[in-house]
Amino acid sequence: MTGSMNRKPALALAVGCVALTGALAASAGAQNVAPPASPVAADADAAATVMSGPSGEQLYMRICAACHMPDGKGAQGAGFYPALAGNRRLGSGTYPTYVIMNGLNGMPPLGELMTDEQVAEVVNYVRTHFGNDYRDAVLPDKVSALRPAQ
Repeated sequence: MTGSMNRKPALALAVGCVALTGALAASAGAQNVAPPASPVAADADAAATVMSGPSGEQLYMRICAACHMPDGKGAQGAGFYPALAGNRRLGSGTYPTYVIMNGLNGMPPLGELMTDEQVAEVVNYVRTHFGNDYRDAVLPDKVSALRPAQ
């Protein structure tokens, strides 16, 4: 194989690395937050994070915003990152769930790195922000049904 056929896997890998690097950098930056006023508050905050995990907004900012931008308007340059803002394809919750789980074009499959709950959280966040107003929530059991067979 020669030419552009060899570039697609490399591009997908590069995009995935950029997204994960952004996620790790955001996580590291989040660790520089001032501690709570009391040890009791620290325990409560830690328990809340472990029990609920990161919100859809936090997941978007850590993983998706590196390519789709913090405002969801997408980007063009070395690659094309579609806008999520005002995107009609998000009307069906299945579409963004499938794309996150399985990847599409240059976007690598990120579902392997996330729980069903996390995928549902980020999909629901994107579908209700950036000018999108799709209120039929994607539930974790629907995410599980779209996971590739192992």
